[in-house]
Parts: sequence; structure tokens; C-alpha cells
Amino acid sequence: MFERCIAETSSTTCYQNDRIENNFKQTHALGLTCNGRYRGGMKLFVGLGNPGAKYAQNRHNIGFMALDRIAADHGFAPWRSKFQGQLTEGRLGRDKILLLKPETFMNLSGQSVGEAVRFYKLDSTDVVVFHDEIDLAPAKVRLKSGGGHAGHNGLRSIHQHISPHYDRVRLGVGHPGHKDRVPGYVLSDFAKADQNWLDDVLRGMSDGAAYLADNEGPKFLNAVALRVNPPRPSTGTKGTQGKPQTKTDMPKLNSNPTPKTDPDPTTEDTRNPFQKLADRFR
Repeated sequence: MFERCIAETSSTTCYQNDRIENNFKQTHALGLTCNGRYRGGMKLFVGLGNPGAKYAQNRHNIGFMALDRIAADHGFAPWRSKFQGQLTEGRLGRDKILLLKPETFMNLSGQSVGEAVRFYKLDSTDVVVFHDEIDLAPAKVRLKSGGGHAGHNGLRSIHQHISPHYDRVRLGVGHPGHKDRVPGYVLSDFAKADQNWLDDVLRGMSDGAAYLADNEGPKFLNAVALRVNPPRPSTGTKGTQGKPQTKTDMPKLNSNPTPKTDPDPTTEDTRNPFQKLADRFR
């Protein structure tokens, strides 16, 4: 729902008849979802990972890390056990946000997500899933609405329980180079060299979380970019007043340089006639 609202896939959709279809644009202009609820309502942010200290720093757990940072930075309530996972709630801007970390292990994440969606009577389009993405370079963040699961078992499970029509925050962790190495790679901890960019990405997502909740995808990505690639300071040389030097600030050349002293024309020439003649042909 970053760019558009995706129709529900249940038997009741917002295209039940021509009258509703004709009024679709008007409905969304008012900020309503397909079932008439305001888009500024409740949303469910899901972070994917595996439970337990053994997996806490794995690349596969970057979704958990994202939610932990958002919860800590924005004063969410303490985590509690619910829906086969850890749940907390708070507000981001005008929106009430639920944060859910399924504890079913990655391959069964959809069970937890499905329970939460049904309990709160949410649309699949109210769900945003944060997950690791091996097809993106480290520190790259991309948004995606709907589509396939690309072999990610956590997404595959969510597809099965709430449909594919939910939003994703794809968090690049890099690729090990060969598909046979992928399981071991994502279930390994981030390297020490990754910690700087990882912290920048997590902080950036927290900075932009309210934009994400309000369906402002480009602004969310910009917040991440400002952390990962902050603007470079001006490289202009500073003058004595703290301003870049201009031509008028540059040291002035001496307008009255000391003239060169020419040889004294009255100096006596001691060369004999033969030397003078030879010098003319040199």
C-alpha cells in the first residue's frame, strides 16, 4: 500500500459491483481502505527471525532487530507473549502500530501473523513485513508491495496464511555467492565489519518509521539514506571569517614589484675584435 491499495483476495472485495468499482478512486481519496476503514488506523509491523539467543545476531534475524530498535526509540509498551510471538504496541504519528516478532521459527511465521490479523480484523494490506534479503547488497533497503516470496520461507508461510497482498521492507544482507551456501550464511552472525552499516540502517528505519506507517514510502527510504549515506560537508576552503574563500579573499599580488636590474650599458667591453666576430655567429 506504499503506492496503491491492493484489493482484498477474500470473497468480499471492493469490486463487488460496478457502482463500487466506479467509486473506488473517490473512496481512496478520502483515505479509506476497501472495507471502509480509515487508512490512518491500526497497522501490523512484523519482523522475521528465529527465537532464542543462539540466533539473535544472525543475518536472518535482521527483521527482529528492526522492530527492537523501533520499539525502543519510540517508547512502545513492554513486549508480551501473544499470537505465538512477542507483541508490543504504540503510536507512530497518527497511527496505532502493533509490532510482532513470531516465535514459531522462520518457516512457520505465517501462523503467528495470521492469528494477529484475524484477531484485530486487519486487512493483509495493513501488514508490513521486515525481512532479510540476500538479493540486495548489505545496507540496501527496498520496499515492495505484494508479489512472490522469492524462496524466502518466512514469506512463503505468510503467503499461505494471509495472502501475498502485504507490504515488505527488504533488508539487504548480501549473497554468499552460491545457493548451497545460503542457509549457513543467513544463519550466521553479522561480521564485525558489518556493525557500522547495520546500526545506520536500523537507526534510519527507526527515524522513518512514522513515514512508513503513513504510507510515505519515499520519505521512509530517504530517512534511511540520510543515515547510511549522510550528505558530505562542503569541501570549500574556509577563510578567516568561516566562509569559503573567493577571488576577493585571495592574497593580492604585489602591484609594484621590484623591477629587474638590467646590465649597465656603460660597462666597458673588453673583448678583442676576433671574439666579437665569433660571438655574433654563436
